[in-house]
Amino acid sequence: MSNVYTIAVVVGSLRKESINRKVALALADLAPANLKLNIVEIGDLPLYNEDIDGASPPAAYSTFRQQVSSSDAVLFVTPEYNRSVPAPLKNAIDVGSRPYGKSAWSGKPGGVISVSPGAIGGFGANHHLRQSMVFLNVPCMQQPEAYLGGAGTAFDEAGKLNESVKPFLQSFINAYGQWVEQHKKL
Repeated sequence: MSNVYTIAVVVGSLRKESINRKVALALADLAPANLKLNIVEIGDLPLYNEDIDGASPPAAYSTFRQQVSSSDAVLFVTPEYNRSVPAPLKNAIDVGSRPYGKSAWSGKPGGVISVSPGAIGGFGANHHLRQSMVFLNVPCMQQPEAYLGGAGTAFDEAGKLNESVKPFLQSFINAYGQWVEQHKKL
């Protein structure tokens, strides 16, 4: 692995102290040398509206699209809301996919990890997100699948990653590094 790839990390939770954000930061710390993970913020994106996305789109749209476009790959870290992705994440997907024919997502190797305090680890959100990525031409890593259930115990009171979770996250981010390397060479 000789290249270093920039990864746009999109965190589906907006909470400052969200478990998903903590997992995204832990993945950045555990990432192999060929990956540089950068969280791309989605909280300031206005709801997608084609009426405001004309010749002068909102600055937040343009900034977000540029950050995704300039990245080599994309990694989604998301909770599950009502068996789907949170509204801010869906909005970010829509903003990045426009204008039609100029999607910032297209062709970028993707990965998905869903993180939930619940037992099934955000399974519904994970698969719902993958469905959108198929349409957007984002080849998502299929294996290893990554569902982090019981995530309320993944970090201690000081925010340090629980050692029992570390091997799971390490295995995932290592496989994702190989996925990106493989797909960027195609």
